[in-house]
Amino acid sequence: MIIEGRNAVREALASGVTVEKILVAKGAEGSVSVLVAQAKQAGVRVVFADKSALDRVSVTKHHQGVLAYTTEFDYCTLEDILASKRGEHHFILLLDEIEDPHNLGSIIRVADVLGVDGIVIPSRRGATVNETVVRTSAGATAYVKIAKVGNINDAIRALKEEFVTVYALDMDGKEIASSRLDCDLALVVGNEGKGVKALTRKLCDGAVSIPQSGHIDSLNASVATGIAVYEVVRQRRER
Repeated sequence: MIIEGRNAVREALASGVTVEKILVAKGAEGSVSVLVAQAKQAGVRVVFADKSALDRVSVTKHHQGVLAYTTEFDYCTLEDILASKRGEHHFILLLDEIEDPHNLGSIIRVADVLGVDGIVIPSRRGATVNETVVRTSAGATAYVKIAKVGNINDAIRALKEEFVTVYALDMDGKEIASSRLDCDLALVVGNEGKGVKALTRKLCDGAVSIPQSGHIDSLNASVATGIAVYEVVRQRRER
């Protein structure tokens, strides 16, 4: 996998991800000198090349003069996420066919900043961790546990067996601020266009919504997730 951009490469080096080689654009040495020093200290090979060489291999076309070649993303299991808690209670996000890699990357960034234990994504019909996701997450993919499962509904059943309350994030749900969220909790975020599937919502313990008063009748998936996750964190801090 190729990681692009200064923040993403910096976090990859800091997190212990296996970085095989770093490619730096000639002329950008000064602006990424700290990164270069960090890579050399870690024993990572640094290669200086013309910017056109980076442009050719760049996926996002926003490499900022530095690329890192790493091993493929290492997914974990749902059990791995359940085995680790960043707070008193579990807090897990399940993404029901989020397709836009920019949305996935933004959600991963939110999860890292606000202390989510992990994210569950489907192995099919949804975005997976790629170069665009890593860059959009600003390197947060190096820190957030992400499980890829065959079926989101099976994951919901498994979580409920572990006494984790599962809520769907849905426009027709109960207002999120009036819902009790300071418990072992999982939030299901639906597809950008179709939302949470009917069967998936039925499996959940309930649904929560974000109140809206403007002219636009929906929020971007990653923005909605950010608002919902913050409300969970807010309740947990105040209770």
